[in-house]
Amino acid sequence: ARRLAREGFSVAVLGRRAEPLEALCAQINAEAGPGTARARAYVHDVTHYGAVPAVFQAILRDLGQVDIVIYCAGVLLPVELSEFNFEKDRAALETNVLGAVAWLNQAAMFFERMGSGHIVGISSIAGERGRIGNPAYNASKAALNSYLESLRNRLTRKGVHVLTVKPGFVDTPMLQSSRAKAFWVISPEQVADETWQAIRRRRQGFFVPGRWQFVALVLRHIPSVIFRRMKF
Repeated sequence: ARRLAREGFSVAVLGRRAEPLEALCAQINAEAGPGTARARAYVHDVTHYGAVPAVFQAILRDLGQVDIVIYCAGVLLPVELSEFNFEKDRAALETNVLGAVAWLNQAAMFFERMGSGHIVGISSIAGERGRIGNPAYNASKAALNSYLESLRNRLTRKGVHVLTVKPGFVDTPMLQSSRAKAFWVISPEQVADETWQAIRRRRQGFFVPGRWQFVALVLRHIPSVIFRRMKF
């Protein structure tokens, strides 16, 4: 949100918690200068699917126009290797997949009618293969990747750009609650900067940092008989 505001965009910022949302918008508006309402806050839980059309229309009325929709909601609940917890798995799938479909379907319909626009989905390197650590999370990101690719194939001919962003480990509260052994950790600001550049260049997808694309290439080509014996 801060990156887009610095580029001159008015931004609608959504999240479940009012206090941090208001603080972020106040910071963005202060940086923009006195009397400038560059950012607006909307308290919303993406798993409240039925509310999505009304919230989207409210944003459209308030801003007057929507050019970019970025889906950056995610849930990663740690699970033990011997744990099979449906409630945790459902939470990941509801937020990471169904929330994305609810929101990005709205964006797709709107942008298709406009004949322009950008849809961005923040996915993960975790969607590349079904690793043992967190099956539902891995599956949710694989599903998001496939959904975004389908949207891209459907909407490109309509003038709409769809971008899939696949970060590795990012220094966020999600990472802090994870039991994964993190490496190549990057800042949210780096993801934001590289995502903005990818939007400008109308790229289809990218890994951040870029070295993850080589890891993904290796992962995709490990035979299943070997992959299932690995410990990550």
